[in-house]
Amino acid sequence: FTVDKGSVTVNGVSLTVCEPTDNTFTVAIIPYTRENTNFCNIQVDSIVNIEFDILGKYIARLKNFE
Repeated sequence: FTVDKGSVTVNGVSLTVCEPTDNTFTVAIIPYTRENTNFCNIQVDSIVNIEFDILGKYIARLKNFE
């Protein structure tokens, strides 16, 4: 579960989510992040560690509850 402009951590690097859908999301990686992480080595089907922002999920749920 992702929220637009929420955060997601990929391989220990916190990134901002843009364009979330039901089963995918996109992140924008700035040049500094690309140069100082292993993101340039990640390929399709690479295994990565992903952690989602649980607070964004709760806020979205509360918003729909009202």
